[in-house]
Amino acid sequence: MIAAVAVAAGLLVWQSSDVRATTSTTYSGPAPSPALPTTFPPSLGESWRANSPATPEPVTVGPAVVTGDGGDVVGRDPITGEERWRYSRDLPLCTVTSAWSLSIAVYEKKSDLLPAGDPRRAGGCSEVTALDPATGQRGKPAQPDDQRTRPDLGQRNSDAELGTRLLFDGNYVTTTGSRLLTTWRSDLVQTMEYGRVPALQNPDKQPRTDCEYGTVAVDEGRVGVIERCPDEQADRLTVYRATGNDGSDKPEEVSSKIIGTHGSRLIALSDECKIGAEDENSTQQCSVVVVPNPARLLVFDEEGEQVGEHPLSLSPGDLPDEDPPGHAVATYEAPGAIYWFTGSRTIALSKADLRPLWTVENAVGPGTLFANRMLVPVVDGIVVLNPVDGEVRGRIPVDRGGSRELVTMSATGPMVLEQRGDVLVALR
Repeated sequence: MIAAVAVAAGLLVWQSSDVRATTSTTYSGPAPSPALPTTFPPSLGESWRANSPATPEPVTVGPAVVTGDGGDVVGRDPITGEERWRYSRDLPLCTVTSAWSLSIAVYEKKSDLLPAGDPRRAGGCSEVTALDPATGQRGKPAQPDDQRTRPDLGQRNSDAELGTRLLFDGNYVTTTGSRLLTTWRSDLVQTMEYGRVPALQNPDKQPRTDCEYGTVAVDEGRVGVIERCPDEQADRLTVYRATGNDGSDKPEEVSSKIIGTHGSRLIALSDECKIGAEDENSTQQCSVVVVPNPARLLVFDEEGEQVGEHPLSLSPGDLPDEDPPGHAVATYEAPGAIYWFTGSRTIALSKADLRPLWTVENAVGPGTLFANRMLVPVVDGIVVLNPVDGEVRGRIPVDRGGSRELVTMSATGPMVLEQRGDVLVALR
């Protein structure tokens, strides 16, 4: 009787469990990373495409291009687009990105145990899964020299908001949101949370819990955010550490200053900033913010003090009242520069002082590096530039049907990838 009861109870648990609602088809064949081109191609034509509404930008990681649609995360051959592996759940995907040489997928949960008055009571992006890009197996593969006390299962629960973006700074992933930001390390353990925390235990831990967040940016273990607080007359720029001292989960602010204007957007953080450095070989971390009326860039140092200002010429629709989707400005980071898409043009910003270097008009996205050239998508094609000085080296026609929707790009081997709305397109 005891055995029968145990089997029945186990069957009931299994029927309602996440395991039953998860399907994983892994890949065991060869998956080499595609070789880089030896020369720049004279043209680029479409090779394949796939629906991928869950990827705000192309996810190229290791030997795979990863797409996300519905509840399916699919690892594809970069050259052919053929499916190698698939991970599926009966939950809708929130977003997919790459970090720590893994594919990170976040699923939406429709209900939770939060109090009825919490704005996230209806659910959020709480189911986090890490997948090996070569095989599709969950978790990070063990290496021969690993000294593990437990396996890396590659799955956690989180409290990210609906509509979140995942921002990777090289060490940590931070989720964006209007009320809550959370940060994880490579085993998906949470290292920091900032804002209106569910089930808050210590009311003195968070510095400001009634503020709403605009744009978010990350860099080398720090998180920057524009805060809009009800008792303050202008936007606030806050930079805090992605992990607390001695493992504390209390946010450690690097700086937090009111910046004297409304409608600001944090574009990026740079840890290569030489403004105010002690000598020519030292650097500090600076923040660059765009503000309206008139449009200009403001640069702030580690203490939150303004150390630079650069006037801008932008189109009327480049700084709308609403923040960008996912609370993240469209940028691409490369050695020495940050490429910022304003909405009508792409501006290269120097990491050394965050001043504008050069501009591409009629752009539709920030671009990507490919074969030692900078590619910037424009309305009727791709402009090929010298990344140092912005000199135009060529122009490749690409038919996007005249669309001006945002195009984010990436490259792997000989392939150039474009995320056009809900569709990922591979060019070669």
